[in-house]
Amino acid sequence: MALHRSRAVVIGRKALGESDRLVEFYTRDFGKVRGVAKSARRPRSRFVAALEPFTLGDLVFFDTGRSELVRVDHFDILHPFVRVREHLERLGRGAWTVECLARLSADRDPHPALFGLLVRSLRALEGGTSPARVAVCFGVRAVDLLGHRPRIDRCVECGRASPFPDAVLDVEAGGLVCGPCGPRAHAIPLSGGAVGTLGRLRGLSWEEGLRLPLSPALDEELTGVLEGTVTRLMGQVPRSLRFLAQTRRPLPPVLS
Repeated sequence: MALHRSRAVVIGRKALGESDRLVEFYTRDFGKVRGVAKSARRPRSRFVAALEPFTLGDLVFFDTGRSELVRVDHFDILHPFVRVREHLERLGRGAWTVECLARLSADRDPHPALFGLLVRSLRALEGGTSPARVAVCFGVRAVDLLGHRPRIDRCVECGRASPFPDAVLDVEAGGLVCGPCGPRAHAIPLSGGAVGTLGRLRGLSWEEGLRLPLSPALDEELTGVLEGTVTRLMGQVPRSLRFLAQTRRPLPPVLS
């Protein structure tokens, strides 16, 4: 039985049996790890308050190599990100970031850059940056790091150079499609401004992206584009978007 240690963020949890918890972590050194925290739901458990969603900590776990589940030995809190959970918009956007990693990353596939992006996003949400802007900056980088970077410099079908009118983003095709090569079911319309801004965000640093001045309409369009992209990659609407749906525009369609 091997003993491992890694910096980690709690990205999901649920009750298991009468007193245990099944916890999902995104770790810096091992990627996504799922494990059992024994007796975590008992009042005097050493895990009390440690396994809340978004919590950053030092994870120690045992791995027998015979199961996809590890045994959580302890999880020492480094930063609980309490303020992310205290505000509905921050909570919803934080849930969207962790759901992206939970649903689109493979188990035991280490990606330190994704871990760093997740922690930066939670810090920005807690620090008061617009939650929607944090989600956009996270989404642009996460989609790239997960290997789904869409091509936006030309039409992926005919090669026509962007910008062009009636552009749509076809996630399955891998990028922009021009009007003559369409129409495309479930494709995401993009304005010229949105295409240009996505290109800029790719080249800016994290802090520069958070500070980039954008009109409310363009900010909203980019939010919808990233949400739609992730929805199509998942194949269904994320639960976090359902959580935010009452104060949002209609949810993006799902590929049939």
